[in-house]
Amino acid sequence: MENCLFCKIAAGQLPAKIVYQDQDVVVFEDINPQAPYHVLLIPRRHIASMADLTVEDGPVLAHLFMTAAKLAHDMGIDQSGYRFLTNVGPNAGQSVFHLHFHLLGGRRLGWPPG
Repeated sequence: MENCLFCKIAAGQLPAKIVYQDQDVVVFEDINPQAPYHVLLIPRRHIASMADLTVEDGPVLAHLFMTAAKLAHDMGIDQSGYRFLTNVGPNAGQSVFHLHFHLLGGRRLGWPPG
């Protein structure tokens, strides 16, 4: 998508504090962190939201989840706990329509979240 903020970050056209990247996934720091550790994980390929996933997206989804688990371990938050979530649609708080997951940790996270 030519006007997608996250597509531009994935392509290196916009700056971001990249934490991890490979051929399918890009991870970068959230510009408005809600916890001591708050990164966003995105697929390089544009998918608007979780509602747009297809069976063919299974491998990239599994890769996103495995990457999140590895990063949580690397950040040292895997033992104390962390949250891994996505928002779907405006009422849930999705403001960028490129599938992304928030990985948050480093403090006690309340429930319900919003």
